[in-house]
Amino acid sequence: MHRTPPVPALTAVLLASLAVAGCNRGAPAPAPQTGAPVAAPAAAPPPAPTPPPAVTVTGIDLGNAVDDDDRVATPLVAFTRTDTLHASVATTAPDGATAIPGKLTARWTYQDGQLVDELSQDYTFSGSTHHAFQVSHPEGWPAGRYKLEILLDDALVQTREFTVDE
Repeated sequence: MHRTPPVPALTAVLLASLAVAGCNRGAPAPAPQTGAPVAAPAAAPPPAPTPPPAVTVTGIDLGNAVDDDDRVATPLVAFTRTDTLHASVATTAPDGATAIPGKLTARWTYQDGQLVDELSQDYTFSGSTHHAFQVSHPEGWPAGRYKLEILLDDALVQTREFTVDE
């Protein structure tokens, strides 16, 4: 024999369930009870220190002589085999900045990247100034294509290509 539950009783149970669910809709979920203390949110890390003002390399001139201010007397892109090669590297520190430490490197290479010489010098930069580098080859430079790379604090910032003629 099959028995059907009375409809009014079933309806009352269903309505009671919906009423209870509706009352909890806006309530926050209860916090889990683990017994462990709840940690406070982590404090924000302190702000990073302000980097020092940036020094920039504003130009490079090549020649076979420099003056008393480390400027190339006559800029050249082609040299003779007996020339001493000079580079004048112009730098600028931001206005008002004084005593910014840094390092300039002059890397001279031949043809396919063969290292000729690499010279580094520590400086204290301020304002606009020139820094001189030189390299010579007592037996005479082989004819061909050369490149000068200038690095500021070990980062390549400018290059100049030049030739040594027969």
